[in-house]
Amino acid sequence: MRSELEVADIFRRHGPSCAQDHDGHLGRVERRVMSAITLCRTAALGGHVEACEDCSHARVAYNSCRNRHCPKCQGAAREQWLAARQADLLPVPYFHVVFTVPAEVAAIAYQNKALVYGILFDAVAATLKTIAADPKHLGGELGFIAILHTWGQTLTHHPHIHCLVPGGALSSGGRWLACRQRFFLPIHVLSRLFRRLFLERLKEAHAAGRLRFFGALADLSDPGAFTDLVRMQRKKPWVVYAKPPFGSPEHVLAYLGRYTHRVAIANSRLANTDETSVTFRWRDYRNGNAPRLMKLEGHEFIRRFLLHSLPDGFHRIRHYGFLANGCRRIRLATIRQLLPDTKLPPAETGDIATPARPGRFDPTVCPCCGGVLRITATVPRQNAGPRRRWPDTS
Repeated sequence: MRSELEVADIFRRHGPSCAQDHDGHLGRVERRVMSAITLCRTAALGGHVEACEDCSHARVAYNSCRNRHCPKCQGAAREQWLAARQADLLPVPYFHVVFTVPAEVAAIAYQNKALVYGILFDAVAATLKTIAADPKHLGGELGFIAILHTWGQTLTHHPHIHCLVPGGALSSGGRWLACRQRFFLPIHVLSRLFRRLFLERLKEAHAAGRLRFFGALADLSDPGAFTDLVRMQRKKPWVVYAKPPFGSPEHVLAYLGRYTHRVAIANSRLANTDETSVTFRWRDYRNGNAPRLMKLEGHEFIRRFLLHSLPDGFHRIRHYGFLANGCRRIRLATIRQLLPDTKLPPAETGDIATPARPGRFDPTVCPCCGGVLRITATVPRQNAGPRRRWPDTS
């Protein structure tokens, strides 16, 4: 169901005053995100006219901004990505593992997004690969997809990585080593190694002068203060969580779709906005996922949304091990040969279709008669008006 209220509506109502009041705190990426979402699927970006071959129905379809932070643009991107991933599914249990950093580290990450998010990916990958390669656990090479999320339910900055992992490893001798039923790898071992590897990499970055600190964190530029923070973090438990395995490849694909192209907040969670505030729905995980409403001042909502804008060129979905892009096709073929009693992958048999998701529709089908819509004319881009506050989306 399409939400009547959209993030774009909030940007149109509260964005101009927010940009004016916080002009010195909005960077190029944040301004471009605001501009793209505001102009998405409007006459400002141009479009085309579609007409039905069988009836008189015609409509104007405006172009999408294609910004990866836009709630309206991620649906089609997700469907295309999942269709490509369907051929990679293995007929084995899949585990969902989540790695989270403490709040003190999250604050450093916010001021050094590209560097610290990269360290987070590296530490997660090294942790999973190291523990899986240990003969005491699996003794082989894992394959997994890692997806960065930076938000909590209330749009606060909460960087963490979701990993989707087939339940087994490929040994150096060419054997498939399956995980124990409903058990992936020891969580306490993963947590301790993850903490150590992350903090080692963070210390190296600080020693090389690659970290920047300002505001409340300015004191961390001092080596002594930074060393004290690292020492304190070593004493804290770091959260690593592994959910039970999924029941089938279909469930894996449907579940994966919930995480890959998600943005900080979907339009469907927006409840109301007025001249001063924005109200949205959230779930209280600490109280049994109880549904709640949160009301924020309009500028504060925009500030929280923009906390999660990613640096240009940063990849938030990455593939590792036998699912890495350079070797995936060959390694998956080898693994399937080692699982002779299982069905062929969905792309080869057609037995497993992409799970239907509510709200999917075919934009080439006429909503009136079911006929085929054809493009009959183009609509040029219109002048978006003065660019006093935001640059254009190009």
